[in-house]
Amino acid sequence: MSVSTPVSVIIPCYRCWDTIERAVASVAGQTWRPAELILIDDASADETPEVLHTLQNRHGSDWIKLIVRQENGGPGGARNAGLAVASQPYVAFLDADDAWHPRKIEIQLGYMLDHPEVAITGHRSRWLQKERDLLPLRGSHKTRSISKYQMLVANRLATRTVMLKREIKCLFEPGAWYSEDYLLWLQIICQGHQATLLNLELAYSYKAPYGAGGWTGDLWAAEKRELHTYKRLHEERLVSLAVSAGVSVFSLAKYARRLAVHTLRSQCVRLRATRSVARFFENM
Repeated sequence: MSVSTPVSVIIPCYRCWDTIERAVASVAGQTWRPAELILIDDASADETPEVLHTLQNRHGSDWIKLIVRQENGGPGGARNAGLAVASQPYVAFLDADDAWHPRKIEIQLGYMLDHPEVAITGHRSRWLQKERDLLPLRGSHKTRSISKYQMLVANRLATRTVMLKREIKCLFEPGAWYSEDYLLWLQIICQGHQATLLNLELAYSYKAPYGAGGWTGDLWAAEKRELHTYKRLHEERLVSLAVSAGVSVFSLAKYARRLAVHTLRSQCVRLRATRSVARFFENM
């Protein structure tokens, strides 16, 4: 039997009619059920609004809060709208096309209650290429602190894994479609708040990892946002100019590598397609 816990869960929803039910089911099925689930329709022009209302009717308006936005403001703006109405002392985030292990809240909140000095936590996540039955927990119950320098080198906190204290009064940068979450996690950590990573797979993603199947333009857009993140941290005096410049150079090097891998993969796909067509005509 699940118990209600002091957690508000926020899910931004945009054109997600075909995946949101899975996400909601993974929240409703928690062994420690969150006190409330906040769904934000970010001006979807498809079947999403109807699906969200159906889910609210099914689970009850006392548990699902539904926010309908008239203009699309991106995931950051949608999450901010959720934060504005969140009533619980802890907040967890999930994307509409992801899902959680049933013990995610139990384990993560349990850790934060036992370690009140920690303001933000994350955990491991697994990419699933297709629907799977409930998977056993993978990893260990070991934890490790996340320093600002570790976060500057690479984002250790996928949004689907994050839980934080609402008292931090944090907001995502609105109008951004890339790295708005990375910027916020860095702002929180660089301000001196403690962050911890749990070594357990408690979330699942059903879309390809970053850059694996995207367009080159998407890669560059994401890179520009990451560079903006480092510039913003310097402007807010959270990191020095030298640190901002150094991680920007490192980020560009990572981008060059991702671009090379993406280009090579695309060429391999085109080559396989060409060979398949050639074999087809040879066998005619």
